[in-house]
Amino acid sequence: MSNILIRDLIKRHGALVTVDRVSLEIGQGEFIAFLGPSGCGKTTTLRMIAGLTPASAGSIHFGTREVTHLPPYLRDAGLVFQGYALFPHMSVAENVAFGLQMRKVDREEARRRVDEVLSLVKLAHLAGRLPKELSGGQQQRVALARAIVYKPEVLLLDEPLSALDAQLRTEVRTELKRLQSALGLTTIFVTHDQDEALSVADRIVVMSAGRVEQVGTPREIYQRPATRFVAEFIGRTNLFPGGLDGPGRFRSESGERFAFGNADAPSNASALAIRPEHVSLQRGAPAPGGACTLEATVEDVIYRGALTEVVVRTASGARLAAHLHNADSGRDDLRPGDPVVASWPADAPMLF
Repeated sequence: MSNILIRDLIKRHGALVTVDRVSLEIGQGEFIAFLGPSGCGKTTTLRMIAGLTPASAGSIHFGTREVTHLPPYLRDAGLVFQGYALFPHMSVAENVAFGLQMRKVDREEARRRVDEVLSLVKLAHLAGRLPKELSGGQQQRVALARAIVYKPEVLLLDEPLSALDAQLRTEVRTELKRLQSALGLTTIFVTHDQDEALSVADRIVVMSAGRVEQVGTPREIYQRPATRFVAEFIGRTNLFPGGLDGPGRFRSESGERFAFGNADAPSNASALAIRPEHVSLQRGAPAPGGACTLEATVEDVIYRGALTEVVVRTASGARLAAHLHNADSGRDDLRPGDPVVASWPADAPMLF
């Protein structure tokens, strides 16, 4: 049985529809990420699931219970938001225990649960400190401990890591995934950061303009995007508007011709996309095995640590990015102005 069932969820603000018929089934213990640009409706959807924003239409079930019109405190959902919302005058332990006190949990039982959850988030040694004496990452873990201490059915996270610096964000999201797996909590995680979504989620819900564009595993979302929006939003993509130019051929608006091996390509395809990691660059001759080649000139070379991004421009003015791994031995360094041939495998192009 699905732990969460959402059917045709709609949110209207007058004539404006910010969430438009969202439907989704989330299994027990699954980690779901809602991903999309600002204003796409992901946070509004989360707030309707939490009961903080009333739904205009549709239904929400937690297991066999319909919770669509229940207030938040009757939904049994743990909430963690971008702002930690910790009580500044309370210690770490008192902050974590607050929800248990509101639920009138026995004092000894509450103490046991607080000790247990603080050990889980590795903050037992800081139980007596005030929030101002903690780092940002530690405060976030206190907020997480407070949300899970009463063992909710569902854990809802709204941009919980966006206030942290890059290194700390990586550490906390690893800890978050560990805790979620250990507790078996059904979790919905809202983020605009695709690296976060790809690294922690079992499935990703990509949203745009209030609608669901695609639902799939991180690998499916990245390797087989269902729409042009998903292909452009997730990762870096070389996109060429145009149309089919015969079987297995695509012609861009700027005149480039591409071969592709996708037998089920849509007959009305109007764009072709190629991920930069599939593009090979070679001086003077096509790379072996390339299904399509373009002659071009190096325009920019950008060092990115593990890889180098090389941007080339064709004679017609079209630009193409290639990601070259810096660990590859024997690779010649390219410089702006160098003539090159770009190529890629037959199954690399995606058509929309």
